[in-house]
Amino acid sequence: MPVSHALEDVTFPPTLEDGRGALARGDSDQAVELFYAITQNKPADWESRYWLYSALVAAGHETLARQILIDACNLHAVALIRAVGMDMERFRSDSAYCGSVGRQLYIANQMGAATLALSKALDFDNLAPDVLINYGLAMQHQGRMAEAIDVFTLAVERFPGPAIHGFLIYALFHGPDRLKQVSDEARRWAALYAPPHTFGTKTIANSSAANRRLRIGYVGPSFSRNQVAQFLIPVLESHDPASVEVFLYCADPSVEIGLPEACTVRAIGAMPDTEVVEQIRADGIDVLVDVWGHTAGSRLSVFGHRPAPVQVAWINFVQTTGLSSMDYVLHADSMDAPGTADYFVEKIWRMGDIMAPYRPAPDRPDPAPTPALRNGYVTFGSFNNPAKISEQTVIAWAEILRTRPTNRLLFKYRYYVDPVLQRTTQARFSAYGVSPEQLQFQGHSTGADYLNAFSEIDLALDPSPCTGGTTTCDALANGVPVLTLEGDDFFSRIGLPALVPCGLTELIAKDWDDYVRRALDLTADASRLDGLRQRVRPAFDASPYRDEAGFTRNLESIFREMHARAIVEAH
Repeated sequence: MPVSHALEDVTFPPTLEDGRGALARGDSDQAVELFYAITQNKPADWESRYWLYSALVAAGHETLARQILIDACNLHAVALIRAVGMDMERFRSDSAYCGSVGRQLYIANQMGAATLALSKALDFDNLAPDVLINYGLAMQHQGRMAEAIDVFTLAVERFPGPAIHGFLIYALFHGPDRLKQVSDEARRWAALYAPPHTFGTKTIANSSAANRRLRIGYVGPSFSRNQVAQFLIPVLESHDPASVEVFLYCADPSVEIGLPEACTVRAIGAMPDTEVVEQIRADGIDVLVDVWGHTAGSRLSVFGHRPAPVQVAWINFVQTTGLSSMDYVLHADSMDAPGTADYFVEKIWRMGDIMAPYRPAPDRPDPAPTPALRNGYVTFGSFNNPAKISEQTVIAWAEILRTRPTNRLLFKYRYYVDPVLQRTTQARFSAYGVSPEQLQFQGHSTGADYLNAFSEIDLALDPSPCTGGTTTCDALANGVPVLTLEGDDFFSRIGLPALVPCGLTELIAKDWDDYVRRALDLTADASRLDGLRQRVRPAFDASPYRDEAGFTRNLESIFREMHARAIVEAH
């Protein structure tokens, strides 16, 4: 470790407080030297390495900083594994034991320790695909996206298959040059696993009678037990039975909850693609809609067989599927950005203000005053997946917190129960002048506990370029204002169709400087912030998100127009 100048007025051995003081003064070079000296005196101390990482980033040594952070995480993970009583002798030499430990830690959402255990379980002469995938996912769940991409790339090379390849496509969206990378990889996925018209030669000639009931089929692993439920169930319930007939193709209908009785539900979880295609064709589906995309449980490969004359991608995956047999992808108008079409195989159908309605929880609590009135400080909040917390997001949020050191930022997600992730997140922010004490963490909660968590934050901060989706609607429906960045591409603009229909355009920033300025301005006065909060929930409840029937009539009209075009093109 290079030493830039003599250390003056520092007692030896130096302490963490010495290093933190230098970092707080903006003397990152001296902070590096101090923290490095501590690591040399305490080789097994992870805390000094977390601080050394922060100082190295502040000093502009990002490459070295990344390695130091890995060292800190691994040392911390060893201590956690030892603390829960694992057999450390077996852990050092028994890869099968490490795999078992890694799976247990993964299930417990201890992703930092799981990463270390799973890495020791990897036998590159006899790789197990489940260990490799869990290893990549454990990194992804901590936001270690570059490493996760490397792991999933290896997994695709060693164990080619549609499901494993889907993990890589998702991860690439959090990496550099993401639009092109995802578009290219999705096309490669389609060429490998869903080439067009691979099964049978049947020509679909569904009736073109203008007034007949349109047959719509939705495909997904589940419709009521994942994040699409609050968006999709209102549509399924609002479909006009006189105009459309709805079929649902999911893994296991016996575990579904609250699906409308008017829908015909088919179990396809155990069926090969060819049988699913035969079933869809036998049902005479006019418009087949995938609601899941390249995420676990997908049946996108079915669409390569062209079982329906119109095929549409919607809701959960707004990127390209890569399938030339997929006709359309549905976007909100405000997601439009220059060059978007270049990254899509499908035609983009802009459907209006919103992409889907949203139904709030029936037991959401009554509106509450902004908590800054009682706390005396502002609590910002992010309930987003750690994978979305990009470095540019950290830099901007850190500037907000650094400007007002009494304010707090609450991170809430299932993986934030992990002490390694907590400490890593603090270290990332400390590199830009934020005290670890300004960050708070909560894990997963459901029901009333989840809804009540919104009463703890004054302003939700949307990350970029991978923004919130369901969490944004959850916040707005519970009266919390959400600050978003407009972004340069369709995906980074997903916050716009959440806010524009609610008339909350003051919560849309043009660039990062504007984002920081708005965050500070909106929270400068607690009474004014409370006035904004009082507007949010009524605005959301009066928006198109709550017009379930109106949205569904528009969707039905879009599907009918798509089908009419297909009939014309077929002739």
